[in-house]
Amino acid sequence: MEPNKQSLLRKQYIDRQRKRKRSVFIGRVLILIVFFALWEILTTLDILDPFIFSSPRRIVHTVMNLLQSGELARHVGTSVLETVCGFSIGTAAGIMIAVCLWWSPFTADVLEPHLIVLNSLPKAALGPVFIVLMGAGTGSIIAMTLAISLIVTILNVLNGFLHTDREKVRLLRAMGAGRMQIFTKLVLPSNLATIVNVMKVNIGLSWVGVITGEFLVSKAGLGYLIVYGSQVFKMDLVMASVLILAVFALIMHIGIVTLESFVRKRFEII
Repeated sequence: MEPNKQSLLRKQYIDRQRKRKRSVFIGRVLILIVFFALWEILTTLDILDPFIFSSPRRIVHTVMNLLQSGELARHVGTSVLETVCGFSIGTAAGIMIAVCLWWSPFTADVLEPHLIVLNSLPKAALGPVFIVLMGAGTGSIIAMTLAISLIVTILNVLNGFLHTDREKVRLLRAMGAGRMQIFTKLVLPSNLATIVNVMKVNIGLSWVGVITGEFLVSKAGLGYLIVYGSQVFKMDLVMASVLILAVFALIMHIGIVTLESFVRKRFEII
């Protein structure tokens, strides 16, 4: 194929990709606009009870009041700090434990049923245990977050490691590669996509852990606002807290997507 024709085809492909990205972005924005517009209209017409479902206009008013009083920064900062700590510790510890279990198949076989059972336990039931052990504070909330995200991280990353292309593993062994070389040259690079996907899942799990912990014991945070708002029947506050939570979860997700894009370009293997 002629170089000029190759350049033209590449340019056409890039243009199609850009148009598709713009279309996807516009579609996402339109869905949000339609959703909030319908919400406002239905509550204005009393088709939806505004006391229970609130409305976008009332939520904006509530957020502005929180912002002016300085309470918004305190509560959001508390939840974001707890979530980032729980997410970082859970992800890093989960990956390291998965590496250790991959390194020792015997240990992995011994611990596998126990990990599955721990993952099946309702984590909220462990909340009182964490409170007694670590006190009614940030420590117990982060512990709750770890209880929810850590085991999932271990199981998913370990599963990715164990299902690395066996033929490639045999080839490296036949060439005299040691376990460290197999891990660094094949297993880890082959599972970067798995690790990134686990991180995406952990964003939601970390927020679930933090909010659950704040439901049980907290004097600040979005979970505290949700509980307080429901207790005093301020549904505007509840819905505002939920939407703020969604915004910051989206910001964390965008951060992981940016990291994924960097890894894709850097290693060219995802």
